[in-house]
Amino acid sequence: MAGAGLRAVARRWLLCGGHGGPRTASSSPSCPGCGPPGPGAHCPGAPRSAPAQAPAGGADLSAHLWARYQDMRRLVHDLLPPEVCSLLNPAAIYANNEISLRDVEVYGFDYDYTLAQYADALHPEIFSAARDILIEHYKYPEGIRKYDYNPSFAIRGLHYDIQKSLLMKIDAFHYVQLGTAYRGLQPVPDEEVIELYGGTQHIPLYQMSGFYGKGPSIKQFMDIFSLPEMALLSCVVDYFLGHSLEFDQAHLYKDVTDAIRDVHVKGLMYQWIEQDMEKYILRGDETFAVLSRLVAHGKQLFLITNSPFSFVDKGMRHMVGPDWRQLFDVVIVQADKPSFFTDRRKPFRKLDEKGSLQWDRITRLEKGKIYRQGNLFDFLRLTEWRGPRVLYFGDHLYSDLADLMLRHGWRTGAIIPELEREIRIINTEQYMHSLTWQQALTGLLERMQTYQDAESRQVLAAWMKERQELRCITKALFNAQFGSIFRTFHNPTYFSRRLVRFSDLYMASLSCLLNYRVDFTFYPRRTPLQHEAPLWMDQLCTGCMKTPFLGDMAHIR
Repeated sequence: MAGAGLRAVARRWLLCGGHGGPRTASSSPSCPGCGPPGPGAHCPGAPRSAPAQAPAGGADLSAHLWARYQDMRRLVHDLLPPEVCSLLNPAAIYANNEISLRDVEVYGFDYDYTLAQYADALHPEIFSAARDILIEHYKYPEGIRKYDYNPSFAIRGLHYDIQKSLLMKIDAFHYVQLGTAYRGLQPVPDEEVIELYGGTQHIPLYQMSGFYGKGPSIKQFMDIFSLPEMALLSCVVDYFLGHSLEFDQAHLYKDVTDAIRDVHVKGLMYQWIEQDMEKYILRGDETFAVLSRLVAHGKQLFLITNSPFSFVDKGMRHMVGPDWRQLFDVVIVQADKPSFFTDRRKPFRKLDEKGSLQWDRITRLEKGKIYRQGNLFDFLRLTEWRGPRVLYFGDHLYSDLADLMLRHGWRTGAIIPELEREIRIINTEQYMHSLTWQQALTGLLERMQTYQDAESRQVLAAWMKERQELRCITKALFNAQFGSIFRTFHNPTYFSRRLVRFSDLYMASLSCLLNYRVDFTFYPRRTPLQHEAPLWMDQLCTGCMKTPFLGDMAHIR
């Protein structure tokens, strides 16, 4: 662990103003992180004395700025010894809201990408099948067949402006992150993006995605199945633009979306998974362990999924065994989420052992039986499972979690498989040093902008250029085109905003539950607001987040 040495350096950092650059000014040599000097300014970490005077001439000021730059360089180097990296555990659970599992009596689950984690090998299959459907059934040009799936192109949470054929990343404040707008497979210059939106990067609320990620002209891609859809959409646009073919953007978008839908509706994806479950289904034994452990501790379980019974049954038999239904108090298939949570009109239908619909009226939901469709209001009436004693897990923030948290007060857990890879990147020395120096440099720019002579402006311009280069380097560590799914250069992404709003907990996979007691209490870290001072170790080290630290939580794999 970083230990006492890092804590000592962090104390210096706090005394010098903490995260985002120094908060006070002093030229005292005992405080190399501070600057610039000014009348009456004083660093809490320096002895009280008469304030030093700023250099008078332009050249002297330039030298002063570069001296502060080098001081900050040394401070950042001391702040981040090698052992400070690898602080975050990819198998941990992260809390947006305080929640005690002791209070949870009922656990609910989605199926796809929640109980059943799928290998990335599924995505090129979806892409190729939908591409062929476009060519053979929608009569798109044969030349589109030359495109193959690129797993490194898109990330989850992107927005697509249908009328402009723009795939882009938007932050929590509705601003397009410049450098992340693509038309087809080609980046769109920042100037053109700004011009397309009336001289601004901002997307007005009325154009943005609605409650379920579908606005009047902009759609947000929120689930993992959307990765091959974004890739195919970009490839088709790239072909049409590259061959100077006229096309209606709305028609092209709808055709690609329908082709992707056909892959699911026609059961092609189900067939691939059923034919080779060892290849496509991951962590099945861990799913079995999670369910068995919860039942052993007296918890009630239910399953609500949009997938058909035959597909779910085969997958659960593979992961859990032939008696998997005995673990669940209620099983609902083809639920048609998210309308399941809002539409009161659809009644429950019981299925027999062969999956055929029965006609009897449902007055109770029985353990071991399979039900189709229905609605949440009847579900609540028949089970009396209400409020915060219910915790439901799903991978889609809108279709799985939003209504349950906002309308019904359930606790929710988001399954974010990308989290594991992103944490491994965050734990690298390259990321930690790049981000920490970027933040320190930003603090210098904030403090030193009071110098506006010609020499100083050249120094500040050089720092701004370096800062932009650092931001691009950090972005590319996650994805060359779009960066992290959780952040733009500094702001949370629109996806992150929804993640925080609609989930109490989030984790890379359901198996993360195995690392915690069934009565564990999750506490969100107190992230300081902009007007609050950072007080704790995890808030002092830029780029480092709260425990669980690996050393302190050795029981987590």
